Amino acid sequence: MRKVSARDWRGHGKRTSPVHYETADTGFVKAEMAKFIQWFNKEMSIDPVVKAAIAHRWFLAIHPFDEGNGRIARIIADMQLSRADGGSCRCYSMSAQICRERSLYFTMIERTEKAIPDITVWLEWFLACLDRAFTATEGPLAGPLKKAQFRERHETASFNLRQRRMIEKLLDGSADRLVSSSWAEMAQCSQDTALRDIRELVSRGILIKDAAGGRSTGYLLKGPA
Repeated sequence: MRKVSARDWRGHGKRTSPVHYETADTGFVKAEMAKFIQWFNKEMSIDPVVKAAIAHRWFLAIHPFDEGNGRIARIIADMQLSRADGGSCRCYSMSAQICRERSLYFTMIERTEKAIPDITVWLEWFLACLDRAFTATEGPLAGPLKKAQFRERHETASFNLRQRRMIEKLLDGSADRLVSSSWAEMAQCSQDTALRDIRELVSRGILIKDAAGGRSTGYLLKGPA
């Protein structure tokens, strides 16, 4: 057997990895891949997210190719996570998070290489990395999620054109709070008309008064109950 470097990273910067593997004979690879594929397709008793972590590390341990094993392992993990989600749409990327943490990723692979079959440390890191992948999506998704939740709560509600424009501004974050004077200016209407629009939305439970109060009362979109 010959020693090869696992140079299978396609991230930014220099393409290097500190992890090394011994190439296995063809018979071993075929037998191990057969076991892996059968397990991956039929094993249902393991938590599906934990299964993604195990599948990723198991494929790397088999290391069937000279290059590309890391990319394929990440694809396999993403495939299993999609199964775990039970839907066709995913709002996070485990592969992207691993890219952001590639140095630690390689460190964890190297640490668990000597510990196999005990991959507890790898499982802990993988699940924590997945949690960070969720967190990384919260900022970009906050706006669209807020809009989707609002429209779901008020799918049967009707608004006049001025109200619709102002609600969109509040949902977009271009305005955190509105007072009647700014509402009138942006909606190009009189302040009396703006105040009537506001009071109607307050009475319908769509807007609430700013807790700060004061001379210039502000209004905010009411969040989910």
